[in-house]
Amino acid sequence: MNLNITGRHVEVTPAIREYVTSKLDRVIRHFDNVTSVTVILSVEKLKQKAEVTLHVRGKDIFVESDDADLYAAIDSMTDKLDRQVQKYKQKQSEHNHESLKHQVPEA
Repeated sequence: MNLNITGRHVEVTPAIREYVTSKLDRVIRHFDNVTSVTVILSVEKLKQKAEVTLHVRGKDIFVESDDADLYAAIDSMTDKLDRQVQKYKQKQSEHNHESLKHQVPEA
């Protein structure tokens, strides 16, 4: 898995990098088909914004969150991402069941 953390108008310190990595590990633990993760942290006047794009097989999951505090924005972003990943994983498991037309009728 590739992890890319970018800062727009904000310096990505090692503490912020470690915090984002630890939060994303919790989300990625649920789903093992993650190919890459792109995180963009930005500052717009009084708003701290965190965006993430999670690339999985067959789909890209995008989540963004903003708050007055960057760490709160990261927390909110990872909570949203966790819900989206669980929802995607649930849909994938429902589609993997065998369809009725391929089942052999019992005689």
